[in-house]
Order: sequence, then C-alpha cells, then structure tokens
Amino acid sequence: MARPANLVMCCVAMLAAALLAFVLTPRHLMARTHDAFDIESHVPKSFGDWTPLPGGGVIRPPPDGLEAEVYNQEVGRAYQDKDGHVVFLMIAYGESQSDRLQLHHPEVCYTAQGFRVSKPATSKFKWSPSAPPIVVTRLVATREDRLEPISYWMRVGYDVSNSNWARQALKLEYGLRGWIPDGALFRVSTVGVPADISFAVQDKFIRDLLSAVSPEMRAFMVGDPSRALLPS
Repeated sequence: MARPANLVMCCVAMLAAALLAFVLTPRHLMARTHDAFDIESHVPKSFGDWTPLPGGGVIRPPPDGLEAEVYNQEVGRAYQDKDGHVVFLMIAYGESQSDRLQLHHPEVCYTAQGFRVSKPATSKFKWSPSAPPIVVTRLVATREDRLEPISYWMRVGYDVSNSNWARQALKLEYGLRGWIPDGALFRVSTVGVPADISFAVQDKFIRDLLSAVSPEMRAFMVGDPSRALLPS
C-alpha cells in the first residue's frame, strides 16, 4: 500500500511544482518596442557644446548570432565640442532580459575585438543636483596605438546596475512581479586622450546629454528612481 501512496504523493508534488512554475513565469514585457520607441529619433544630433561628427569610429558589439538576438536596436554616434574633444556614444537596447539574453559588458565586447582592458572601477555619478546619482563603470581599452577610456552604465527595467549579480537579482525580482524587464547599455568613450582628461570630458558629455533629452528619453536612459527596486 505504501508504494501507491508514494507514487500519488510524487505525482501531486510534480503537479504542484509545474503549477508553481507556471504561476511564477513572468509574461508581461516592460519593453519599449521598436515601433513605439525609436531610439535613433530620441537621441539629439546636437546639444549644448556638442555637434555631430560624421564617420566616427564607434566600436560596436561583436556581430555574432547572439548579439542579433540580444539587441533590438543599436545607435552609434560621434560628437565634437568647441575645444575639439571627440566623444563616442553607443546605445544598445534589448527588449527582453532573460538568463540567455542579457546585456554584454563593454569589457567583453572590447576584449573580443583584440583590446586589452584595464580593471573596471565602479562609482556613483552625480549627473544632476536634483536627481539621484547613477552607477557608472570606468575602464581603459588599448589596442596598438588606440587608447580609449570608457564610461558606461546599464539599465534593467527601472533600475541602473552594472553588476552581474545585482542584475540577476533584479531579473528575479521583476520576474516574481510578473514582468520581463528590458535592458539598455549606454557607453561613452574618447580616443587618444589621457584617462583623467577623458573622464572629465565624458562627465560633461553625459550631463549635457541627460539634460538635453526629453523626460521620456531620460527615463529610458537612467530608469525611474520612484519605481526602482534597488536603493538609489
């Protein structure tokens, strides 16, 4: 008699596990679809002291098969200020962040293209007196005679986090709420300028850009602190 009872209990447990998995599986996309939100049109061509520089050599994510699945939209721009500083902007957007499809760190992108990459350093960046800071990671990539200091941040859902662990936790938290978060990488870099000068120029560029874009685009770039899951 014990064996049939154990079999029934196993079946009930399996059914309960399957039901729980079904209930907890997120189904609602937070994404801004390409038809509804075209990033290219939301990034200003000129703003503040910055004007477009055609033909800039922006390093893009490696063109492999997975990259095409991870990112639904990519925007690469080069800008120049009145002092001749050139800044490259790269935005890569993915409508769905899952265990298989997730944002690539620039360290991975640059290493895959033959660069040597310094150890990343992450800190909070106060881009506005009236807004919470965002987490920005900085590193320096070098290849032959190209020196490229880089600043970047990643948005997942309403949050900004550059940590793999934190982003995995975020995806779980959003998933428990029934949401599949979207994600975007924002990378700013300069070429041929020492790191200390480059990062100062990049800071100004980021502040000018975030101040120039629409509130909708700003929320797309830095999330929504009032709805974020991580403390600011």
